[in-house]
Amino acid sequence: MESFTKHTGIVAALNRSNVDTDQIIPKQFLKSIKRTGYGPNAFFDWRYTDDGDLNVDFELHQPRFEGRSILVVRNNFGCGSSREHAVWALFQDGYRVVIAPWKEFNGQREPGFADIFRSNAVKNGLLTVELSSEEVDQIFDLVTANEGLQATVDLISQSITFHTPEPKLFRFEIDESSRDRLIGALDDIALTLQHEEDITRFESKYDAMLPVRSNP
Repeated sequence: MESFTKHTGIVAALNRSNVDTDQIIPKQFLKSIKRTGYGPNAFFDWRYTDDGDLNVDFELHQPRFEGRSILVVRNNFGCGSSREHAVWALFQDGYRVVIAPWKEFNGQREPGFADIFRSNAVKNGLLTVELSSEEVDQIFDLVTANEGLQATVDLISQSITFHTPEPKLFRFEIDESSRDRLIGALDDIALTLQHEEDITRFESKYDAMLPVRSNP
């Protein structure tokens, strides 16, 4: 896992809500026992025609998005199944940041990302940024008006700057635990190994041969 502190890249726009994990990486690609090779199959059913050719009508195939690494989407991104492969596919396809809107519904705040997807993203170094619906609408407008639009995402200052003729800045919130894990490049294994001395100390005193006491 790579440390995330600051990233500058081209912004691509996927103007679709409720993009579920089966749309991000379809089920037929979950058979692999490896964690590599998923990138070319991200958004497979939209990305390719039934004949296996590139679908030139898929919005992310626009020449203006070539080399993109920041993706702006609509609400409820990553819903559906809990497959971690969805994050692997996005990361291996070159994305480092995904931006989605939260919105108010019946007096409650609905998040931009499904909870499990957001959790899987943190574990794999993919930053998920939630902004208001109004702010994300502005970003879609910026992408439309500025071909090859670049932005800098700064996790330290929790800000995104879009490099338009008059730079546009947005600030975002992220929980401290997720922020620390991304900056420190701490996946689940690295997080556990922070307590390696305590684990070693426990194992040195624990007799694995002791019989297990059963309940009477």
